Amino acid sequence: MYCRSCRGYFLETHGTLFHGKRLSVELIVRVLACLAEGLGIRATARVFEVDPNTVLQWLVEAAEQLQALSRYFLCDVHVTQLQLDELFAMIRDLKGGEISEDDAIERLESSRHWVWTAIDPVSKLLLAIEVGPRTVEMAQQVVHRVSQRLASGCIPAWLSDGFKGYLPAIVGHFGAWVHPECRPDKGPWRKPRWMPLPGLLYAQVIKQYRRKRLIGVKHHVVFGTLGAIERVLAGCGWKINTAFVERLNLDIRQRVAAVGRRVNTLCQGEDGLQHQLALFHVYHNFVLPHASLRQPLAEPIPPNGGGSGKLWRPCTPAMAAGLTDHVWTLREVLMFRVPPWSQPHVV
Repeated sequence: MYCRSCRGYFLETHGTLFHGKRLSVELIVRVLACLAEGLGIRATARVFEVDPNTVLQWLVEAAEQLQALSRYFLCDVHVTQLQLDELFAMIRDLKGGEISEDDAIERLESSRHWVWTAIDPVSKLLLAIEVGPRTVEMAQQVVHRVSQRLASGCIPAWLSDGFKGYLPAIVGHFGAWVHPECRPDKGPWRKPRWMPLPGLLYAQVIKQYRRKRLIGVKHHVVFGTLGAIERVLAGCGWKINTAFVERLNLDIRQRVAAVGRRVNTLCQGEDGLQHQLALFHVYHNFVLPHASLRQPLAEPIPPNGGGSGKLWRPCTPAMAAGLTDHVWTLREVLMFRVPPWSQPHVV
C-alpha cells in the first residue's frame, strides 16, 4: 500500500497480528475461526498441525486487537432495554460429580471465574462482557462499562435476575442529587439525597427452585412502574423476562471452550478466559449473522444455479444497531486497523 503522507510503501498487514508472521494469513484466520466456533486450543493445533503454543500466541495477539476494535465501535449506542446476567465457569470437582451444583455456586461466589454480560435484546448487540467475582464491585464495573458505551441521555430499561449487586450499580450511574423542597420548622436544612432519575426503569426476574426444579417465576419492579416497563416491552410484543441473555449464555457455553460443560478444555486462568471472550465478543457482534435479525429483500436475488432465489438479507447485531452496513468476515475483522484517538495527557 502507498502512504500519501510519507510517500512510501508499506505492507497491507502492517499494524495487525499478521505482520511479521511467516505462515499464511489464511491459516491464521482459519485457526482463529475454529477457536471462535468453540474448538479448544489443543484440538485446533492438531487439526492444522501447528504447535499449541503458537495457537495460544495468535489468540493473545488477536484478543488485544479485538478489544481495541470493540472499544472503537461500541460508542454512542442507542438502546431501549438491556438484560444483565452472570455465568459461572465449571470446575473440575463439579464436572466429576464430587460436589453438588449448589455447593459449587457457593464456593464460586468468591471465585474470579464469573462471566458478566449485558445485551440489547432488540438488536442482540453484546455491549459488555467481563470476567470477575460475583460481587457488588464487579456489578459496578459492568454497569460502568455499559454506561460508557451508551449515548448521552440514553436511559434504557434494565432487566436482570435477583442479584442484589445490580441495584446500587444502576442507581449509582443513573441517578442525581435531589435537594429537599422546603426547610423544616426547626433544625438545619435536610441533606440532599441521591435518587434515581425519573425515567429509570428496572425490573428483576426471580426464579424459585425446589430440589433443582423450577417451581415459579416472580417479577419484582425496583424502579418505575409495571405499566411503564410493559409499555417499553410491548413494542416488541414481550413481557418481563431475561430469556435473551440466558440464550446468550448458551452461545458462550458452545463457542467458548474455556467455559463449556462436560469438556476437558476448562480454563485455569483469568487471562486465558479474557482472550477467548474477546474473540467471542467481536465474532458475535460483527461476524455471526442471527436468523431473528434477517431482513427481507425488496426483490429476490436469483441464484447462480438452480433453485429458488434469495429472499432474505443476513444481519448481524452490529448491523441491527446501526454500527456497520455489512456482515464482516473474520479476516476483515483481523485486518482492521483501529484509528488512533486522542489519549489523556500524562505529566
